[in-house]
Amino acid sequence: MKVLAAASEIYPLVKTGGLADVVGALPGALQPRGVAIRTLVPAYPAVAKGLERGSIVHRYGNLFGGPATVIAGQAHGLDLLALDAPHLFKRPGNPYLGPDGKDWPDNAQRFAALALAAADVARGAIKNYAPDILHVHDWQAALAPAYLKFGRGGPKTVITIHNIAFQGQFPAALFASLKMPQAAFAIDGIEYYGNVGYLKGGLQCADAITTVSPTYAEEIRTPEFGMGLDGVLRARRDALSGIVNGIDTEVWNPATDPNIAAAYDTATLAKREVNKREIEKRFGLERDDGMLYCVVSRLTGQKGMDIFAGVLDRMVVSGARLALIGQGEAQIEKDILAAARRHKGRIGVVTAYDEALSHLLQAGADAILVPSRFEPCGLTQLYGLRYGCVPVVARTGGLADTIIDANEAALAAGVATGIQFTPVDATSLENAMARAMRLFADRNTWRNLQRRGMRTDVSWTRSAAAYAALYHKLHKAS
Repeated sequence: MKVLAAASEIYPLVKTGGLADVVGALPGALQPRGVAIRTLVPAYPAVAKGLERGSIVHRYGNLFGGPATVIAGQAHGLDLLALDAPHLFKRPGNPYLGPDGKDWPDNAQRFAALALAAADVARGAIKNYAPDILHVHDWQAALAPAYLKFGRGGPKTVITIHNIAFQGQFPAALFASLKMPQAAFAIDGIEYYGNVGYLKGGLQCADAITTVSPTYAEEIRTPEFGMGLDGVLRARRDALSGIVNGIDTEVWNPATDPNIAAAYDTATLAKREVNKREIEKRFGLERDDGMLYCVVSRLTGQKGMDIFAGVLDRMVVSGARLALIGQGEAQIEKDILAAARRHKGRIGVVTAYDEALSHLLQAGADAILVPSRFEPCGLTQLYGLRYGCVPVVARTGGLADTIIDANEAALAAGVATGIQFTPVDATSLENAMARAMRLFADRNTWRNLQRRGMRTDVSWTRSAAAYAALYHKLHKAS
């Protein structure tokens, strides 16, 4: 089966978050199941540089303001189609933000171009390539199912929601430039409260909707978590399913990881101490055998980082330390950096994302904190399980689906893998951290938690089977 995927980022070429990891991992995970995924991404400078043996397979004379080509090639074992539109994508740095930290003012045109190209390729624009399924990710590619529905048709379509908070909403005046018939600007199309809604259009027009965990699929049908799209999702509940994310267990393998100071496995957990010492050196922390927490996160309200910033003083008083990688909302960054200055040697912060350093944190910290207010799936807690970095997580979305709380019953049954807490407030977070400290003090119990997490199947095996089944079901119905 041939599947065309379309997304705005893909690991390892361009990454701002978990979307890239998923898009980069799915092709390899599905290949053993007879599914060949070709992925269309914008030809940002990093993508163009990484593309091997590229050849032009389609041309546009004018694609939202300038000429463009689709280039077929390989990169890091991925079968790629790169949309080379220099007027839209030849910009360094973050794929969505300009040097001022604000959205590029033409993001609507940039990602309409990506979606239109995906629709064109899906319906045969490239000679000798006819995909059976089009699978688009998030708002940046979400218009593609609408282009097919309100155009000449095409294969069955799947849209995956990685975070419903990001929707791609633009003024109604944009519609005239989108190359769609007037009928598309309607409630069963891309119209959203009088404006243009990219994600809304994709949810309305795709044949199947997935999101990245079963619990999140339920949550987003409620006003609390649906971000205004809960009505659309309730109406399309029969098309909606949750498939929990996996991770690339070859990239994330503590026994072979080149990014860490000492490799280890479940039989050699004591070697994690070497990585803890390296974290202390890299983050300017005092040497200590006590609890070392880590955080690898965007510093935003969604991630609960404002609440976390408020408990840092008391965390230090409890005897714990923290190593954090993250950047985000200015006030949260300011508050966390101020706490690091107050507690030099106990809190270390790096405000620029560093992929290799994130591996080291998972390999040497004792626990990873994920206090998200909502979390579609989350990958950091899966990395934590894989590396014996015990997750302390809010009971929401994919965090609830992937971590088994270390309550008395779960500990007695030998199934606990981490700590969950709810609600997401300072008191609950502090109680969870205190519980983690008590468990950490019992080294046998803590080692068992670590080993159980490391033995948990966090690969793409089961998830790939679910995606493959969905593709075949759709294709059979076409």
